[in-house]
Amino acid sequence: MNTEMTKAGNSAAAQQYKVPASLDNFIKENSIVARSPGRINLIGEHTDYNNGFVLPAAIDKAAYIVITPRNDNEIRLHSVDMKEDYLTNTTALKKSKQSSWPNYILGVIEQFVLAGIVVNGFDAALTGDIPIGAGLSSSAAVECAVALAMNELYACGFDKFSLVKMAQKAENDFVGVQCGIMDQFASMFGRQNHVIRLDCRSLEFEYVPFNMEGIKILLLDTNVKHSLGTSEYNVRRKQCETGVAWIQRHIPEVKSLRDATIEMLDKYVLHDDILIYQRCKYVVEENNRLLQACKDLEKGDMAAFGARMYETHYGLSKLYEVSCPELDFLVAHVQGNPAVLGSRMMGGGFGGCTINLVKEDAIGELVKETAAAYKAGMHKTLKAHIAKIETGSNILR
Repeated sequence: MNTEMTKAGNSAAAQQYKVPASLDNFIKENSIVARSPGRINLIGEHTDYNNGFVLPAAIDKAAYIVITPRNDNEIRLHSVDMKEDYLTNTTALKKSKQSSWPNYILGVIEQFVLAGIVVNGFDAALTGDIPIGAGLSSSAAVECAVALAMNELYACGFDKFSLVKMAQKAENDFVGVQCGIMDQFASMFGRQNHVIRLDCRSLEFEYVPFNMEGIKILLLDTNVKHSLGTSEYNVRRKQCETGVAWIQRHIPEVKSLRDATIEMLDKYVLHDDILIYQRCKYVVEENNRLLQACKDLEKGDMAAFGARMYETHYGLSKLYEVSCPELDFLVAHVQGNPAVLGSRMMGGGFGGCTINLVKEDAIGELVKETAAAYKAGMHKTLKAHIAKIETGSNILR
């Protein structure tokens, strides 16, 4: 690790991003403070577990953690926002059954222990401004902030890619959520005014400029999360695997839908099961759509990019069937509005947010009018969040 470059990067981050005042009382001379942002995904939904492409970005809402070493083996955790404390120790990392937030921290600690790092006791205080339940990956942000802080505290020398994998393993193994790598990757590797084209098979990536001039990213939160999510997610994975298996009987080199074409689906899947065909068709089209969308961004054609977002929503709603009435209502309501370049549901589905590219000067009126329509049509309260694309995880102190 280049120590001088790391120090320079940390210093620049400390100047750009301020430590929240709510953490001031927890900071001591030997404390480490880390920041890690939430993420959005512009295009490329449900493609990650099919070895496809995703197009995420880090945002200007983040988790912040202060870690202060102790002279014993006690681990004392405090959530500023939840006003909760949790106590365990390094000899037996005890999983919390009352609240989930301590487990995102402890899961990362376990990964450092498994990597051979001797971890002593510490105090930690956590806060953040990522809206919970909006699909912005607050859990990955916490994991990455902890990983970065521990790496700094113990001078481990792990690179950011290693920390991403440790953060993902923490969520898979300790928390028990079988997430892909996109959330942690975007949180750690985000770059201001850029999206990340991530290949979920090779984990190769490149930054693509995202022209935000006169445009804001508006997240419209349905304020619902339907219980279908987890079970239907597993069903979709199985349906995709089934489609691949049917193609493999004829073309063995096809290992995932990443390798499939529409022609293959038409020939080997369509006549066996229309539902399996539709699921696979969406994924194949979405991968192709993402690659074309990156070309739109490289040309600065935000209108064309936005049009592809609408196409993605149609596919998610009608072919992959992971939308819900509330998400469909919000997308349909803004479609055709000249101030909205593109809109679609974001995340796993069955609730959460729509992500919208909106002309900056129209946001206030759009939110007001859409909230009223949502209340009248869906009988629910609409939340709105404005997001900027920002830099990934940093050490602030």
